[in-house]
Amino acid sequence: MPVFDYDPPDRFVAGAVGQPGARTFFLQARGQGRVTTVSLEKFQVAVLADRLDELLDEVLRRSGGRAPVPAAASVELADMAPLEMPIDEEFRVGTMALAWDPETAQVIIEAQEATAEDDEEEDPLFVDPERPAPAVLRVRISPALARAFSRRALDVVAAGRPPCPLCGQPLDAEGHICVRLNGHHPGGLTA
Repeated sequence: MPVFDYDPPDRFVAGAVGQPGARTFFLQARGQGRVTTVSLEKFQVAVLADRLDELLDEVLRRSGGRAPVPAAASVELADMAPLEMPIDEEFRVGTMALAWDPETAQVIIEAQEATAEDDEEEDPLFVDPERPAPAVLRVRISPALARAFSRRALDVVAAGRPPCPLCGQPLDAEGHICVRLNGHHPGGLTA
């Protein structure tokens, strides 16, 4: 099982490539003279950002405010630079995990490679010893960098297609068939 371990990375960001509606999303870590890029779905980026903020808020709450966790993202740590090119995808992300390490006061993010078995029902008592273990991207970052990562990730997700004012679904350049308008295009209404 290849493990791409960054403790800590020089840079860890979420980004997207392509036009709204046809973007591909990535996580990218850089450090020790190497860059690791993994692809994932838009919703996975959004969920990761939300869960990171929830984890940090919970650490703050449980510590009574004594944990070294900023309440919000720092402007100084904002990384608005594009993804590093060329993008050489190591793997597609299936599952992700988050953890707080109280010993080092760091957030641990793990993104595990999607496997064909992810789509199948698997007998938990039988593990095929011949099947290679999935690859993992593991990143350990400070709470301040986790907040900055989360802010950027949410901005990347929000930079897509604008939502329909009626149903909230993404609008394509030619509009969309709105469920709130009984299958009609929102732009086709007259008063």
